[in-house]
Amino acid sequence: MEQTRETTRPRIRIRRPRRGSAFATAAVLTVAVVAPAATPRPATTTTPTRAPALSAKPAAGSLGPCALAPGHGLQMSEGIPTGRGYSRSTGTINALNLMIDFPDVHGKGTARQRFEEFFPQTSRWFAQSSYGRLDYRPAMPIDRWLRMPHSFRSYGIKRGSPFEPGYRKLAADIAAAADRKVDFRRYDLVNVLVTPNAGPPAAHAVLSVTYADNQRAPTADGVPLANVSFVYSRQDDGSGSLRRTGFRVLPHENGHVFGLPDLYTRGGGDKVGHWDVMSEDWGVGNDLLAWHKWKLGWLGPHQVACAARAGATAHMLAPLSRPDGTKLLFVPLSPSTGYAVEARESGGNDEAICKPGVLVSWVDTRIDSGSGPVTIMDSTPGGHGCTHERNVHPGLSDAAFGPGETFTRTADGTRVRIRVTGRDARGDYGVEVTRRASAGARG
Repeated sequence: MEQTRETTRPRIRIRRPRRGSAFATAAVLTVAVVAPAATPRPATTTTPTRAPALSAKPAAGSLGPCALAPGHGLQMSEGIPTGRGYSRSTGTINALNLMIDFPDVHGKGTARQRFEEFFPQTSRWFAQSSYGRLDYRPAMPIDRWLRMPHSFRSYGIKRGSPFEPGYRKLAADIAAAADRKVDFRRYDLVNVLVTPNAGPPAAHAVLSVTYADNQRAPTADGVPLANVSFVYSRQDDGSGSLRRTGFRVLPHENGHVFGLPDLYTRGGGDKVGHWDVMSEDWGVGNDLLAWHKWKLGWLGPHQVACAARAGATAHMLAPLSRPDGTKLLFVPLSPSTGYAVEARESGGNDEAICKPGVLVSWVDTRIDSGSGPVTIMDSTPGGHGCTHERNVHPGLSDAAFGPGETFTRTADGTRVRIRVTGRDARGDYGVEVTRRASAGARG
């Protein structure tokens, strides 16, 4: 079984599936209807205005140098702010859920059972990860399988399928089949929960995919189905946790709808491992990186520290699993690169952490989704890790730096030293950052 995922995508800001058997994750192709927001948008005869969808406002003042600019010509960027074509990631989001099957592949179980594979777990996951800043409300206006007019085979859907022509045809058929019972203007995004017996098991080929910011998608009730996640079978890692944790393929796919790129590469979780659900979303639970939480608007200005000046500065970082305290310390080295520093421990959405500590990651907004825009800096390079969980990338499981440990690297003309100075009674980590021009650095 291959453990790589591909992300080959068309130039329409469409992303696509990328996972291999053991590394099952959701793909980034998005053809969606923007899902539910706090209150339904009023029905009007004119074309509704799209949601403002700036996931994070451009940072000003002292945080300005740390809000790395989005890369150009990318399908999906790590930069801030996130583009306007994606769904909002704060406030109340109304998510339309449609369960579909086909004449040649009838729904497995009931549509309600399929819906309950993902809810209310997905809503709880977003509430926990966002510290309550995202109120994710799933809707199921059609309580039965929505039968497509054509066979599953006729759509030609395979791993890595482009939007044209199969998914365009499927999206149009879904809109037509649901039109009498659904007002698409009321939703901020759309989840298409396909009967899991359509296509191969995720362990053999991952079909789940998201089409985001896809303004060339078919329209329904005057709005483009621009942010849509298609979920097929879920990855079973053999641990017996599928019923409890398998829902996280949806937070991964919806991450694309909110503007987050894939962090896995053709090598699987070799860059980020299990530290972010946009890298590995199967098995035991995991959260998002602090950089992603800032990008999504889930961290307030007081929870981000920007170490942009030369010299030494001291900081305290609260573990990501807690809602209070400083969550992200960023060290910018250029308008598009820098080091993100955060504290991680078991708790909240994080279950797989076997070595708590300070996580350091390299962010490069010039690199596209699926090609490694984020790389975890391993405190124990060459080690075997500390996890025994199945399908969790082992080598990066012990990447966090503990008290007394130091990370030093020269990049983009600056020598950076990040030292974990200690941990207090509350569990907050002391971190000292020293930066200076590399020309004056020694050893």
